Amino acid sequence: MIKSFNPRLKARIRKNKQILSKNIDNFFGWVKGAKLVELKECNTSEDPVRPELDNNFRTGYGRKIYGVKYQGEIHAVMCFAYTNEIPKSVEQLEKLSTDAFLQSAMRDQKGGQIAIAYTVWSKKKGGGKLIVKEVFKKIKKSNHLNRLVTLSPLTEMATKFHESNGAKLIQINENTQNFEYKVI
Repeated sequence: MIKSFNPRLKARIRKNKQILSKNIDNFFGWVKGAKLVELKECNTSEDPVRPELDNNFRTGYGRKIYGVKYQGEIHAVMCFAYTNEIPKSVEQLEKLSTDAFLQSAMRDQKGGQIAIAYTVWSKKKGGGKLIVKEVFKKIKKSNHLNRLVTLSPLTEMATKFHESNGAKLIQINENTQNFEYKVI
C-alpha cells in the first residue's frame, strides 16, 4: 500500500509545483509588458507618502511625474525633482528644483544634475521595484543626470524599501532621510 501511495503523492507534488509556478508567472507577468511614461498629473489622494502635494507642485519648475503603464492602466507612480543639491525638506526641494530649472533655462536647457525621487507608490505587487528600475535606466541614459537620490520620510518602510532596492543611506534630516542609488 505504501508503494502505490508514494508515486501518487509525488505526482500530486509535481502538479502543485507546476500550478504554483504558473500562478507566480501570471502574478508578475504584467511586469514584462509595462512601460515607463511621463504623466501630466496623478491622483494625489493615492499617494501614501505626500498626498498633500498637488499636481501643480509635482509638475512645477524642474519637477516631473512618471508612471509604469500596463494595458492602459498606471500601476506605479514616482515623482521627481531635478536639482543641483540634495534637499533636506519638501520646502527646500521646491526652491532647489526651481533654481536649477531657471539656471538651466539660462544655459543649456537641461535641468539639475541630481534626480530627487520624493514620492513613490504602487497599486500592484512588484510595481515599486519596477518603477525604481525603469527610472534608474532612464537616468543612466541621460547625459546631464549623474545622481539618483531620494527625499524619503523617516519610516522603517521607506528604509527597508530603498535598502532592498540597493540604495545607501547618505543622511538623516529633521523630518526626512536621503538615500542614494549608485549610477554607473
